[in-house]
Amino acid sequence: MKEFLALFNIDLLTGTIRLSIPIILASIGATICERSGIVNIAMEGVMIVGAFFSTIFTLATNNPWLGLIAGVTFAMLFSLIHAVASVSLHLDHVVSGAVLNIIALGLTRYLMILIIGHPGTTDLIKTSLQQYKYAIPVLSKIPILGPLFFNQTPIIYITFILVIVITIMMNKTKLGLHIKAAGEHPLALETLGISVAKMRYIAVIMSGFLCGLAGSYLAIENGTSFTEGMTNGRGFIAIAANISGGWTPIGAFLSSLLFGFADSLQFKLQASKIISLPSEVFTMFPYILTIILVAGFVRKSRPPKALGVDFMIEKSN
Repeated sequence: MKEFLALFNIDLLTGTIRLSIPIILASIGATICERSGIVNIAMEGVMIVGAFFSTIFTLATNNPWLGLIAGVTFAMLFSLIHAVASVSLHLDHVVSGAVLNIIALGLTRYLMILIIGHPGTTDLIKTSLQQYKYAIPVLSKIPILGPLFFNQTPIIYITFILVIVITIMMNKTKLGLHIKAAGEHPLALETLGISVAKMRYIAVIMSGFLCGLAGSYLAIENGTSFTEGMTNGRGFIAIAANISGGWTPIGAFLSSLLFGFADSLQFKLQASKIISLPSEVFTMFPYILTIILVAGFVRKSRPPKALGVDFMIEKSN
């Protein structure tokens, strides 16, 4: 029992933050997108695209900041395809997202062979964003909270700031209220002279930005290379975090921390060998938690009324 309790230390909490970041970013992206009425299961593919291009540009320039810009830019462009398909072409949102996930896997594999010369994993980058880790004076010395929140790498700091900024944007600004109106009462929004299509485009592209940031974090900050399929289902876990968080940025943030905690705990349990089980069982733990949480919260959470509803069809009715 003592050995098990010893696992719950600052290293576990630090690992929780580190493993939560891509899920936090993607889940908040899902919140923005789905509050506008667009179902977005393409986040897994958008994250892969962001991770790939951030790595390629970092390898080419030896500058992770340029790699980050490239990763986010290409992720936004890739997410734009989903916006065109679901908003302009009125295709089924789920079908569009599923197709984009498949395209992302095939596209990155093809480009790896074309650029790197082989599939699988790229060469290691020489300079990663991990090297820009910065301890904020005074605040980083606070027990427990200091190492967790004030002695971190760039994208982790950016994530904390974005959680606050997006929460304010969604609840206190015209843009946020218009995005939410597009997912709740699109006809009423259109009656006011505000384009529902425009709001949904903005939401999908913002989601692409956040997913690109998440993918870049995996490849050039938390890691030092790109590996095919390296997102490992985090885009889908982010959807679950968004649902269990009640389609709110803060709720998605807290749910993502829970998933990150489960992931961090399974790594600690594997390393400690306190419980003698195959490694695959421990790896399943975060995904089992996902199923439990979605099953528990999906009945309690109320999705946006117009989520997944094509606006032109609704308008014609």
